[in-house]
Amino acid sequence: MTDKTRTRGRLPMQIPADAQRQGGPVSAARRRFLAGSAAAGGALAAGGLLGGKALAGNPENLPPNIPDWSRYLGAGVDAHPYGMPVEFESHVVRRNVEWLTATSESSVNFTPIHEMDGFVTPNGLCFERHHGGMAIVPPEDYRLMINGLVDRPLIFTYQDIMRFPPESRFHFLECAANSGMEWRGAQLNGVQYTHGMIHCVYYTGVPLKTLLQEAGVKTSAKWILAEGGDSAGMTRSIPLEKALDDCMVVYSMNGERLRAEQGYPVRLIVPGWEGNMWVKWLRRIEVGDKAWYHREETSKYTDLLPNGKARKFTWVMDAKSVITSPSPEKPMRAEGPQVLKGLAWSGHGRISRVDVSLDGGINWQAAQLHGPVLPKALTFFTLPFEWHGQELLLQSRAMDETGYVQPRMAALQEVRGVNSIYHNNSIQTWLVNANGVVDNVRLG
Repeated sequence: MTDKTRTRGRLPMQIPADAQRQGGPVSAARRRFLAGSAAAGGALAAGGLLGGKALAGNPENLPPNIPDWSRYLGAGVDAHPYGMPVEFESHVVRRNVEWLTATSESSVNFTPIHEMDGFVTPNGLCFERHHGGMAIVPPEDYRLMINGLVDRPLIFTYQDIMRFPPESRFHFLECAANSGMEWRGAQLNGVQYTHGMIHCVYYTGVPLKTLLQEAGVKTSAKWILAEGGDSAGMTRSIPLEKALDDCMVVYSMNGERLRAEQGYPVRLIVPGWEGNMWVKWLRRIEVGDKAWYHREETSKYTDLLPNGKARKFTWVMDAKSVITSPSPEKPMRAEGPQVLKGLAWSGHGRISRVDVSLDGGINWQAAQLHGPVLPKALTFFTLPFEWHGQELLLQSRAMDETGYVQPRMAALQEVRGVNSIYHNNSIQTWLVNANGVVDNVRLG
């Protein structure tokens, strides 16, 4: 590895003392490890099969003793009218980077994707991006206007929208700036900060096509303008072809009404396309014959090239993946059998394959994709491997059903330079050190 240039991420995470590699003996083969677990009661009582403090607990609660929670009655159903995570998982929260946005109103926080198992993001962990702070909209005051090149300008109430036959789909939402700080080198030492501007939930609502048909779109129409009801007045131009394809006006996520920070009572979703187009607190849809070229599609959300020109209308989020464990927040705690975990996604459709490298891209092996593998949704992947204290350079490479392959950063920079902050879908590298600590690095 001495012939590779490593750029380590700044802002190193504070790794707890018990996160250092422990020296407890483990079997070399996973089969032997599993076979031996049936007779491992003594090892568990001493601190766990993997050894060290990571699995140690109160000895009075460990076998053969009867633990405290088995001795006393628990709380009843009226203790928590709305369910909350158990106190032992209170560290699993969205986090922000104070210097990343100028004000609290124009702000972003990040999903703790390293704590996720599977592809569904809990509602309380979905990342937020606000351009003018979070709007609070009473449902009885909500109205959605459709005007422009239509036969019948319409105004829908919240109750009107709920009367249409619903559809439900899983989709990921990714901010165009996700991983944007990495264009010039390894910057932030954490997968939550480098890749956490993403979530994937089960949306329920009405196809936008249905509402446009109610208004009657004129034959000269080619675009729509989606406008938000927050103080930022967020607007984005969207081709009519996309609007009539798979866009939805939604009011629920994961079976409950939208959270306020996710656009309650109604938002637009634009599957597979950059998150700023998923206008929250949706107030108005104007139908027109050309794009509007508003602020968020000219001065923002364009990709600045080395020659000073900018790519415009780069809507689709290309295939991308990241290893979520091991990662800077998920160090290696013990030698022996491990399970690598990660997420992959593509705005073009389904993920068809994810390859993983343990040596910085020299050798690759296929990871297991855990179903369901859905179009324009996160896909959860895993790979069992053995670790015995050696340095590793972990990478993942996603491919989608169109044949697109996730690129290296060098390939992106060759075409687009280093001035952009959007649409970085390059391969991420984690360095696993001999002591188990994991760092964000760039291979040159």
